[in-house]
Amino acid sequence: MVRIQPEEGISLRFFSKRPGSGMTLRRHDGLHYGTSFGERSPSAYETLLLDALQGDATLYTRQDMVEASWAVVQPILDVWAGTKFEFPNYASGTWGPKESDEMLARRGHVWRIP
Repeated sequence: MVRIQPEEGISLRFFSKRPGSGMTLRRHDGLHYGTSFGERSPSAYETLLLDALQGDATLYTRQDMVEASWAVVQPILDVWAGTKFEFPNYASGTWGPKESDEMLARRGHVWRIP
């Protein structure tokens, strides 16, 4: 809410779902989930497993979508598997490979080494 004269101010009001099953909303003028409800919210896996036990597939991906996703990703994985990438590695504790210095030098920059 935005208020103008004589009592200028801005306030935000939130509604959030109470943790657990069911759809119970609670109004907040500010929101920190844990302190607002005085209880911990369930972990993602708790929610997912409860949904599975109750037969609610809302949070699950359908088989046709999984297959469509792999149809997009698999060709990329195949190219990566058949490609040797030249990655300039370096020893732990050093300032990096000389290629990093060369990369910056091409743009007129240098590393700041303390």
